[in-house]
Amino acid sequence: MDASAQMLVFVKVVEMGSISAASRASGQTPSAVSKQIGRLEDRIGRRLLHRTKAGVAVTEDGRKYYEKCRAMADRFFEAEDHFSTVNDRPKGTIRVASSVVFGKSQLITALPKFLDLYREITVSLELTDRHVDLEEEGFDVAINFAEQLTNPNVIAKKIMKNERILCASPDFIERHGRPKSFSDLSNFNCLRTSNFVGRNAWKAHLDGVSHTVDATGNFAGNSADAVYKAALAGLGIARLSTYLVAERIASGDLVRLFPEYTQKNADIAVIFANKRNLAPKTRVFVDFLADRFPRH
Repeated sequence: MDASAQMLVFVKVVEMGSISAASRASGQTPSAVSKQIGRLEDRIGRRLLHRTKAGVAVTEDGRKYYEKCRAMADRFFEAEDHFSTVNDRPKGTIRVASSVVFGKSQLITALPKFLDLYREITVSLELTDRHVDLEEEGFDVAINFAEQLTNPNVIAKKIMKNERILCASPDFIERHGRPKSFSDLSNFNCLRTSNFVGRNAWKAHLDGVSHTVDATGNFAGNSADAVYKAALAGLGIARLSTYLVAERIASGDLVRLFPEYTQKNADIAVIFANKRNLAPKTRVFVDFLADRFPRH
């Protein structure tokens, strides 16, 4: 067996967590899979896996090598799938779960063009900020913040560059003033999200000093959309995505606080279960999103 085939076997073992599971999925014996991993380790001169009672554990070298092998596997499966799906017309219903704010402000406005391009596709959209299990709940894709991705068995493709900033309404600032420093935020009514662990710890590194403020106040919303509406209503200071508040700041409906502060790494991603076996309807939807939104 050549190196590329061994690399594909290695990817499957890592993603399935055990040699026995990978052997069942690939129709090989555990002994055959184990030998291929051993030959691959001999070929590159590095230990890739530790065998444990529960399955396998990836070494530090193995984790780095897996990332390279995963990229190679993606290219291989894309090339393979091209000929198996090239004659399949995208059609049917695609079930989509999207974060509330992105769905309302970005996705729905993009759907007319998508549905005009693919007349045989129907979109069933659920707007929610809760965690969704794609396979358990029957969704084809989910769209949310890349930082929310915790399941290693799904694929995430970033589709929009996004950052978060602090803002408040002019009315709130007139009544309560502006915080004099980032740490001074603890003395103001801050608008919180109620269903995201860690989202209410606002961190900044300004002028060489690191700050962490736990957002506290008399309002918590279960979606960024609720927090956004609360900020517009003058309830307090919010930390919100730039794609959501940019026009409101330009119009003066919201005022940006601490222009030097930006929370990065809040990119938007489309998540799907298995890149290799994507239905044509799902593949064209993912590709459409990747082309539609600004990533740089």
